Amino acid sequence: MSARCACTGSRIRAVFQGADARLRAAPRHGHCNASSVDKRLVILHANCQGQPLAAHLLASPEFAQGFAPRVYLNYTREAVPEADLAGCGLFLYQHLGPEWGDLSSAALLAKLPAGCPRLCIPNMFFRGPWPLWSGAPGFDYRDVYLDALLDRDLPRQDILYLYLSTPLTRKYDLDALFVETVARETERQVRTPVQYLDHVLEHWRERPLFISVNHPGPELLRLAAAGILRELGLAPADVERLPDASALGEGYADFELPVHPQAAAFYGLAYGREDRAYNVYGRAKTFAQYAAAYVDCRLAGIDDFIGYLHLV
Repeated sequence: MSARCACTGSRIRAVFQGADARLRAAPRHGHCNASSVDKRLVILHANCQGQPLAAHLLASPEFAQGFAPRVYLNYTREAVPEADLAGCGLFLYQHLGPEWGDLSSAALLAKLPAGCPRLCIPNMFFRGPWPLWSGAPGFDYRDVYLDALLDRDLPRQDILYLYLSTPLTRKYDLDALFVETVARETERQVRTPVQYLDHVLEHWRERPLFISVNHPGPELLRLAAAGILRELGLAPADVERLPDASALGEGYADFELPVHPQAAAFYGLAYGREDRAYNVYGRAKTFAQYAAAYVDCRLAGIDDFIGYLHLV
């Protein structure tokens, strides 16, 4: 499979037109409502960005009239039924490599009907405002510096004092960490014709574009949806139909990953001051309060930090 999707723009529209007869004969699904019987089934194989992207795509009257999206979560290894693959009228996917086995992009693409249009879509990730974030397993929203301090078995107050007061530049090369996340995202973006990174790099210091490292906010979701619609040759979204944050699913309306004030100052962010309150699962917390909850949760031996944050 080539690095970029080979079927875009007018070519996808031509495939749509040539596939009408097959799609009308495609298997029906018992849980489709009557209004969507004649719509093409869209399989959206994606992570937590899939559902909000589907909501933004449906803000296009042309997309909503002709397509019925169904989201399958790739990171939970949710199976994609063979019947859906056989009846697929449009396959939108975030690239997954061969290590994903039967759920890899290559494996799923091979099961699509001949001529089914497919488009690799963005998988947006950005560590810029959160240079200390770590994807290590076992705890949510890991922070490498807090974990290092906790591993030293220091008293709670010492951990928080060192974490909040020690200049981060003494411990970490913040410039290098930024270069690293940009390089990673540049490599990921090569696979999709829907571009977003230039917009991120131009505006991320002015306003928060991501809610957490892998949760792009409404501005980027609109940008990605607009790019997808453009590649499909479909009408853009009607601004009156765009979803608000409450309709975007878990992680979009109820959580903002707090930004370390020192990181905000180093990168010159217009947001992330010490006194800023973040929405942390329905509770307003400053960065210091969020860090204290992190430490308390770890010291209590609790692995489910998200569950803990819902309670404190």
